[in-house]
Amino acid sequence: MELGVFSFGDVQRKVGKLGPTHESVTNLLEAIQLADEVGLDVFGVGEHHTEYFPASSPATILAAAAATTKNIKLTSAVTVLSTEDPVRVYQQFATADIVSGDRVEIIAGRGSSTESFPLFGYDLRDYDRLYAEKLELLLQINASKDGKVTWDGQFRPALNDIEIVPRPKKPMDIWLATGGNPESSIRAASLGMPITYAIIGGHVSRFAPLIDLYREASRQYDVSHADTRVAIATPGYIAEDAKDAKDTFWKSWSWTMTTLGRVRGFAAPTRQHYDSESNVDGALFAGSPEEITERIIALHKKIGHSRHIFQMDTGQLPHDKFLRSIELLGTKVAPMVREALKSE
Repeated sequence: MELGVFSFGDVQRKVGKLGPTHESVTNLLEAIQLADEVGLDVFGVGEHHTEYFPASSPATILAAAAATTKNIKLTSAVTVLSTEDPVRVYQQFATADIVSGDRVEIIAGRGSSTESFPLFGYDLRDYDRLYAEKLELLLQINASKDGKVTWDGQFRPALNDIEIVPRPKKPMDIWLATGGNPESSIRAASLGMPITYAIIGGHVSRFAPLIDLYREASRQYDVSHADTRVAIATPGYIAEDAKDAKDTFWKSWSWTMTTLGRVRGFAAPTRQHYDSESNVDGALFAGSPEEITERIIALHKKIGHSRHIFQMDTGQLPHDKFLRSIELLGTKVAPMVREALKSE
């Protein structure tokens, strides 16, 4: 079981308004370094292009983090591949991977947030076709044995025996990200890719049938050298006291969901709704180290996932609390989870 954190580069509030975006990047680098120091397995940086989530260039942040960390895996969470050039994505992450000493991954998604489509001039009507084509090219570049690629598609110029550099020592791990679309589970299986399920609300158990679908499809496609790891990404926050954790995270999580609701057209959450999703089967993992440990283990028994990463710094959570939550995940939760799974 790999445990870790992911972030979109949350911006702090300053006297009732958002602070500078440059501060969020500095805070993010500090958080990644701490996660490495306390023994966490993975840290992800998700691509967004908004004032409150300004981590618009994950590969750049990960390359900087690679130079100041030693062991932790560094990944995007996610790369919005539909509006990126797969050649540049590969080059940027390969560079970061070389800096890190082979610790960088890519989690590639279509993008639940669509602000990058008008920003880079793409049509939302091509949402899935863009992703399918660009994912195919990215995987081909990554798997190339000599670094040369011949490829032709609809949305970018063709490549004819073109060398793409730099080349890390080995191909990078590339995961497919999904928010719960059955077709995405089948696509990952058909390509032999590991899969990351982003669960931002509701009951976690509702993803069990999708994971079963992914595993059954993987058996049927029987792709050579397939990687069938399953990762779960959820909101989460840890404090020494369970009530304090839930009350603190409620303030941050509710702000985020209210803000997103105005953009995406859903109602602001209530505290009752939040509490119902903070229970054993809920998507919100806010609580004490002991409680979070029990919930991770219980979920693992249901779905057999091999990685669980938490978004903690949502909604301008104070930076010191974010760092403390990372510390508790690494020094308290991770050892208990590992020991329990080892005994099991």
